Amino acid sequence: MPRFAANLTFLFNEVPFLERFGEAAHAGFRAVEFAFAYEYRIAEVVAQQREHRLDVVLINAPPGDYAAGDRGLASVPGREHEFAASIANALQYANAFGCTRIHVMAGVVPEGADPAERERRTRTYVRNLRFACTEAAAQGVTILIEPINPRDVPGYLLNTQAQAHALRAEIGAPNLKVQMDLYHAQIVEGDLTEKLRRYIAHIGHVQIAGVPGRNEPDTGEINYGYLFKVLDELRYDGWVGCEYRPAKSTTGGLTWLYRLLDRRPAPQKSG
Repeated sequence: MPRFAANLTFLFNEVPFLERFGEAAHAGFRAVEFAFAYEYRIAEVVAQQREHRLDVVLINAPPGDYAAGDRGLASVPGREHEFAASIANALQYANAFGCTRIHVMAGVVPEGADPAERERRTRTYVRNLRFACTEAAAQGVTILIEPINPRDVPGYLLNTQAQAHALRAEIGAPNLKVQMDLYHAQIVEGDLTEKLRRYIAHIGHVQIAGVPGRNEPDTGEINYGYLFKVLDELRYDGWVGCEYRPAKSTTGGLTWLYRLLDRRPAPQKSG
C-alpha cells in the first residue's frame, strides 16, 4: 500500500493553517505536503512539524502574485530575477523542514498567444528549470514539474504527461522529475495505468483526487484501489499526496483511507 501524505492546503480547512498539522497527525497521517506557507515564519511552521512528528514531503515554490493570476513564474519572460528569488526562498523553507521535493509551477500563457509566444515561454521555462535544478542539487532537493488540466487553470503551459517528460528529458537534470497528479491526468488524457507503467522511473510524486469533482478519491470515475495496486507492483516508493477538496468535513471523509489501511496484510509472525 502506498504511503499517504495530507495536503494541508486542501485538507483540514476547518482550522487555521498552523493547526492543521495537529489535525493531520490526529487523523493518522505521518507526512504532510502543502503549496504555500510563505506568509508564516519558518520557525512557526517547524514548531508544528516537530511537535506532531510529521515529515514535510512536498512544498511549492512561490508562484508570483497568485491573487493577480500568477500560477508560477518559471515560463514568464522578463521575470527571471523574481523566479530566482522564489527558488532561493523555497530552498530556505525546504531546508528547515527537511523537505526534499519542491514543485515549480510553470505559469500561464496569455489568451490568444501565437505559437511563437508559446515557444518563447517554453524556452524561458527550460532555462529557469535548469537554473532551479542546479541550485536545488546542492541541497539534495528534487525539482518537480506538474501537468495541470486547463479546466482548473486555463492557459497553464504544461498539460500532458508527454509534454512534461519531453521537457524533463531535454533538460536532463537528474534531480528533475514529474509530479503526476492522477486527477489532472484523468481529465486531460486518461490511460492512467499505462502512463504510470511508462513513466514510473521518472515520477517523483503522485497526487490524488476524485474526478470530476476533486473530492474524496473513492468517489467518481477513477478506480484508485486498482491504481494503488499498480503502484505497489511498480515498486513506487514515494508518497501519494491527498490533494482533494472534502465534500463535507475532512475527518468525516477519511473513511476511504481507513478502509484501505484496514485491508493491509497483517505482518507475518516469526518462528
